[in-house]
Amino acid sequence: MTPDGQFRVPRRTPITTRIIVGAVLLAVVATGVAFAAFALWLALTLIPVILVAVLVAAGMIRFQLWRARRNAFNSGRDIRRP
Repeated sequence: MTPDGQFRVPRRTPITTRIIVGAVLLAVVATGVAFAAFALWLALTLIPVILVAVLVAAGMIRFQLWRARRNAFNSGRDIRRP
């Protein structure tokens, strides 16, 4: 406010400052988009690895269940001779 009661009109920022701020903002947005694209690519790349791990785990569980069932039926008779 000026001494006579008027409000000052703020000066407009220079064009170079506005260009620099715009460039920095654009760089930040571009970095975010690039990071999101990289994260999506990494997630899509890991899908086959995860599927193979799930199949191996499921196979091991079925194998362990099969062995436990087989051992439960054979526990009554001992085929080893002293």
